[in-house]
Amino acid sequence: MSSCVKPLVQSKTSPMVLLHGFDSSCLEWRYTFPLLEEAGMETWAVDILGWGFSDLERLPSCDVASKRNHLYQFWRSHIRRPIILVGPSLGAAVAIDFAVNHPEAVEKLVFIDASVYAEGTGDLAKLPRALAYAGVYLLKSVPLRLYVNFLAFNGGPPTLFISLVEDATVNFMISGGYNVNAQIEKVKKRTLIIWGEDDQIISNKLAVRLHSELPNAIIRQIPECGHIPHVEKPDSVAKLIIEFVREACYEDVQTIPRLDDMVGI
Repeated sequence: MSSCVKPLVQSKTSPMVLLHGFDSSCLEWRYTFPLLEEAGMETWAVDILGWGFSDLERLPSCDVASKRNHLYQFWRSHIRRPIILVGPSLGAAVAIDFAVNHPEAVEKLVFIDASVYAEGTGDLAKLPRALAYAGVYLLKSVPLRLYVNFLAFNGGPPTLFISLVEDATVNFMISGGYNVNAQIEKVKKRTLIIWGEDDQIISNKLAVRLHSELPNAIIRQIPECGHIPHVEKPDSVAKLIIEFVREACYEDVQTIPRLDDMVGI
């Protein structure tokens, strides 16, 4: 029911599965995906159920449990080995929920400008369905999308692909969305947290908080970068992920300073 980009090569290292942010698609990875493959990583990019290029002629439920089960069935059908799960923005909440419920499927985690502290969709879950559709229609408007891109990027790269499958998005909003606050402390997997220095959507203070709440995490910040580093700074993101997969010594990385130093921790 959804699309994925399959790897060209199989690797001895754990397969990598790339998620995406809210109502986006695997096209988020169009710049970073080739760099990971060039480094010999077995890399998959998958659309989260209900978003991207999902085939929803027969619309299933698109709540959290359905998205989790869809990802698990994808893993069980195509991979069947512990993966490195990469979640940008809301994709980090998807990754946390998946790792806690299916720890056998995950070896390591990578979070990029993680949106994990929102309490689901909040009051949007209480909207009458007609108002929810009106809200989705507003999200599709060109002025609002341009404004979101202005906030998301430091320097204004091309507009992100946003699918906004109306029925699926309304379904997700009314279901309550992701609320993974209580699950964060249950994540025991080795984790890399990447953050854009100039993120105008999620404060880097939340990156520090996430780092402190995860028992086995490291954190790195990318300078002069907004909320979507894998689109804006693909070389830096690919380098950090590849080194993390190979457990390289981060002390040798000079071009990307520690977030702790940047925020005075």
